[in-house]
Amino acid sequence: MSDDPSLPALPVWHPGERAIQAQVGVAVRMEEVGRRVVRDHMPAQHRAFFEQIPFVVVGSVDGGGDAWATILAGVPGFLAAPDPRVLTLAAPADPADPAGAGLRAGEAVGLLGIEPHTRRRNRLNGLVRAATDEGLEIAVDQSFGNCPQYIQQRDAALIRDPRTPFTGEVEGRDGLDAEARATVEAADTFFVASYVDRAEDGQSRRQVDVSHRGGKAGFVRVAADGTLTIPDFAGNLFFATLGNILTNGKAGLVFADFATGDLLQMTGEAEVILSSPEIAAFRGAERLWTFRPRRVVRRRGALPLRWSLRAEGWSPNALATGDWREAAARLRAADVATRWRPFTVTRIVDESRTIRSFHLLPADGAGLVPHRAGQHLPIRVTLPGADRPVLRTYTLSGAPSDGIYRISVKRDGAVSGHLHDRVRVGDTIEARGPEGGFTLDPRAPRPALLLAGGVGVTPLLAMLRHLVHAGLRRGDVRPATLVLAARNRDEMPFGRELADLAAASGGRVGIVRVLSDPGDAVAGVDYEEAGRIDRALLARILPSGDADAYLCGPPAFTQALYDGLRGLGIPDDRIHAEAFGPSALVRDAPAAAAPERPPESEEPVAVAFLDSSKEARWSPGSGTLLELAEGCGLDPDFGCRAGTCGTCRTRLLAGTVTYRRKPTAPVAADEVLICCAVPAAGSGPVQLAL
Repeated sequence: MSDDPSLPALPVWHPGERAIQAQVGVAVRMEEVGRRVVRDHMPAQHRAFFEQIPFVVVGSVDGGGDAWATILAGVPGFLAAPDPRVLTLAAPADPADPAGAGLRAGEAVGLLGIEPHTRRRNRLNGLVRAATDEGLEIAVDQSFGNCPQYIQQRDAALIRDPRTPFTGEVEGRDGLDAEARATVEAADTFFVASYVDRAEDGQSRRQVDVSHRGGKAGFVRVAADGTLTIPDFAGNLFFATLGNILTNGKAGLVFADFATGDLLQMTGEAEVILSSPEIAAFRGAERLWTFRPRRVVRRRGALPLRWSLRAEGWSPNALATGDWREAAARLRAADVATRWRPFTVTRIVDESRTIRSFHLLPADGAGLVPHRAGQHLPIRVTLPGADRPVLRTYTLSGAPSDGIYRISVKRDGAVSGHLHDRVRVGDTIEARGPEGGFTLDPRAPRPALLLAGGVGVTPLLAMLRHLVHAGLRRGDVRPATLVLAARNRDEMPFGRELADLAAASGGRVGIVRVLSDPGDAVAGVDYEEAGRIDRALLARILPSGDADAYLCGPPAFTQALYDGLRGLGIPDDRIHAEAFGPSALVRDAPAAAAPERPPESEEPVAVAFLDSSKEARWSPGSGTLLELAEGCGLDPDFGCRAGTCGTCRTRLLAGTVTYRRKPTAPVAADEVLICCAVPAAGSGPVQLAL
């Protein structure tokens, strides 16, 4: 054993890791985290952990600079940690193992100890101090724990003496054959080795990392040319693998067949993808990376272990992510997001005496257009006896990761009454892509205060579901409190669902139900507060007066809560609101960067509706562009006539418009909300794609 196995210290993160941390916005935070959790030695629990496991994943680099990953097995105890800075491994590499070329004295290696049945894993990067026929002695460079999020629970069993040399079949080729492709496409787990050559603070050495990747079966896509595309899910923000790939573009992968013990190993070139429509389309993906195999080795039966998946062994985090078939459907859906599409009602749930939820899936073969929590869904239905459909917008009350659209509708008018009384499971409703800018960032640093009146809870419920689901995937749920007001117990919706979310959050989410007329409801069981949400209640529950507030309910309700929050010192820019109907929230602070709207034209303006081959002349003081279109016999889609729902969004091909009142729905530079727009002063002829 070496007398001094310690290695000179380098900064915790190298430039590649720091670059991705900066892109995500966590660079400052991770400097502190790195100093605390990435050690130059193994703590006692890591030493004990390595000594109890029957296999270890190893990453190495061969003489040509190619990265390889492999799995070495032994009777528990074949890994030993005689002191915190040294790990010994009594399992010499098989000569047929391509990773063995990098397991020599003086070479850098990466190790991953993983225990699938408990989902524990710990990583170690180090330097081989000695390599013999008996095994390796490794000096610790970096030692750290790892998140267990995407590990499937499997039990391992030895089927032969691991000390017996492997004599099985070895196959090598330059790319993936049909069998290898099938192995990759069916995998829910693989391991990846990567490395970086560092030269910082007067030190120079190589660091090798090996890491676990998991997801639903099918989370790795294989293209016709053999390129693998892998989603990168929310993790511990270390970005060791992606930081290495960003730096040198090389990686090595190993896929294990848990039933046969086959190992499929490959080395090649990798690339990090930080921006692509496919990222949003793949549920749960934060980034993507690709791998192009250049050399592939299959060693049949190389492992003396076999694994069996536990009955409830699937990782909940993995099951909450998508697959490439779903992602392709979502991309197809994005192409038709502005069109009316048929959706099948797959489930109907009564949430309270007056609110009913409708679960919707597309019936046209395309997938769901990804939405953001808090957005609404434009739908249209034809009422009995009517000769044309009517449009409404209902908030999506489900999270983006739910894999379905859910609208929760209060019985209040002809359309909602039609949905409640006539629509059944199996019926079809037409809908367009989700819209709206009332959304929440689950990663924001301040606690979230969600204030809802009645059915105004629907966007806030979607936000809460997203906040909890995204936080559980990351291991850090943003603190939130939902305060929900209703008249009585029978009108209080989503009781069980809210309780389940609070329980799943691990104490990070609080629910406060407020009844204005409790009647025979039981305090502490059916509600937490009696009366109304007022300034006194807000003062009691506000987390240290520092929060981002989200309000949704009837206009008077929203205005009163806004005024109360301002009176408690919450800045205007931290209060986000969506009111029902055309009324706008009256704020006591001007929007910081709101540009002035140009004045309305004082001269007549020619307007052409190009898709309909019609034209008209707009006159000062007359109606909006929507009303002008209707006067020409056109039938444009609209919802609110107030610029809040976005249903009337239309492409502006020429001319300039202004708004008689500021719209709240988001609109691009080449779009116009015709329900509240008119030609602007100085505009030439206005041309609309209508």
